[in-house]
Amino acid sequence: MMLSIASLNSGSNGNCYYIDNGDEAIFIDAGISCRETELRMKRLGLNMSRVKAIIVSHEHSDHILGVNQLVSKYKIPVYVSQTTLKEAGFWKIRKYVVHFTAQQPISIGGLQITAFQKKHDACDPHSFVVSAAKTNIGVFTDIGEPCDQLVHYFKQCHAAFLESNYDEEMLDKGRYPAFLKNRIRGGNGHLSNRQALDLFRNHRPDFMSHLLLSHLSKENNSPELVESLFAAIPTDTRVVIASRYRESPVYEIPLRENPLKMLIPKIKASVRQQLSLF
Repeated sequence: MMLSIASLNSGSNGNCYYIDNGDEAIFIDAGISCRETELRMKRLGLNMSRVKAIIVSHEHSDHILGVNQLVSKYKIPVYVSQTTLKEAGFWKIRKYVVHFTAQQPISIGGLQITAFQKKHDACDPHSFVVSAAKTNIGVFTDIGEPCDQLVHYFKQCHAAFLESNYDEEMLDKGRYPAFLKNRIRGGNGHLSNRQALDLFRNHRPDFMSHLLLSHLSKENNSPELVESLFAAIPTDTRVVIASRYRESPVYEIPLRENPLKMLIPKIKASVRQQLSLF
């Protein structure tokens, strides 16, 4: 049994992350058009009928651009906090809206999604951990700084989408106006390469198999730079860059079996052996 994960797009031009347990799937955010979402799903061999929910992190357009069209066409429930709903403009699809609250798990079939609040310049932004059979996938992007909650959940993840938005020197010397630079690096904007690297170096669990570095800035970062930084850390974790131009491959994350479930065949075998003695 596996969890399948993929990035359909990651960046300021749109974000959409796919997680599938083999029976049902969800999107975390839907920030690219319905047409582009369908096209990328098709190229990956993924079926839209499998998608049972869209979970919205916050109201910025690069995270919700495709929501109205996708929900209208496929009748997919969209999970959003009450505060974010007021800013997101989902009124035409209101009957498909389900509210969530931080720290109260959402169940979508065999998937459980736990939301927790993050630092970002939106009205009520959240990060997520998606779980199945004690296997955890983190979606940690649009983060102003690595708070205690992020560290807590990152340590539990078998795979994660982690923001590595900007290089500090490139941002400082770049063409952005001062107010925008300060917004990005001011604690409620985005996570720098250095902050992402420190989180990975100091808090990654030994069992983390995949890290998808996400939401790279087009102006203030480069995939080659990020790859070189993370390649310097000795680790068994597969580190890849989630592109702002195309979908990633589908990565498979093995499910951790419930210990009790693993014991059942052994118990049955033992019982059969005992019975054979009579």
